Amino acid sequence: MRSGASREKRKAVGKQPPRRPAAEKRPGPLKGQSPAKMSAGVGKALREGRERVGLSVRELARRIHVSASLISLIERDRAMPSVSTLFAIANELGLVLDDLFKSSERSVPAARPEIAPVVGTGRGPVQRSSGRNVIRLHTGVRWERLTPTPDDEIEFLYVVYDVGGASCEDGTLFRHGGKEYGYVISGRLGIQIGFEKYEIGPGDSISFDAQVPHRLWAMGREPAVAIFAILRRHNDSRRNASPAAGA
Repeated sequence: MRSGASREKRKAVGKQPPRRPAAEKRPGPLKGQSPAKMSAGVGKALREGRERVGLSVRELARRIHVSASLISLIERDRAMPSVSTLFAIANELGLVLDDLFKSSERSVPAARPEIAPVVGTGRGPVQRSSGRNVIRLHTGVRWERLTPTPDDEIEFLYVVYDVGGASCEDGTLFRHGGKEYGYVISGRLGIQIGFEKYEIGPGDSISFDAQVPHRLWAMGREPAVAIFAILRRHNDSRRNASPAAGA
């Protein structure tokens, strides 16, 4: 009886349909993050910039080596670019970071001021923490502008790299014009500049020429929070750096 049952079991096993190949895995959100749209208004600013210089979606995608569908999703605020992709788009369109903040500013009602503005300065010199303009990006990076109005000379930012967050994908670097100055408030931040890698923590600071290919990422199990100042980015000639440029 047992041998017969065993034979039947083997036959049943032999009749099982072939196993289907596993479905292709798509990249999901970073650990601790849920899918989200890019900050309101940024995509519109990019689309307006592209139309102003007369580039098609396909041509812009070709120039920065991404898909046309990604450009379309970004322009409709349906996808968040990485820092490096956003800089590459802005470079081709002649935009700077404050151009994107201005657009976000138009899309989100300004917070009610807690002090009266200085006469003749519009909003006044104080930027309240509750009223900062914010840009959230793919790869877990958030920028908050620390000036109440755009500044032509400097981009003054409160930056958060979520756990696993980075300025661009692992194995790639990017560059842009200007000089960067950073000060870490909490967490630990990894920075690669050219061939050199550094790790900085609370109280540490760093400065470097942003035209040297670089990458920044959060290290450890907590977000990295820092203050960054980027000097004279609007005078740059930004271009994406290939992975081999500093890897």
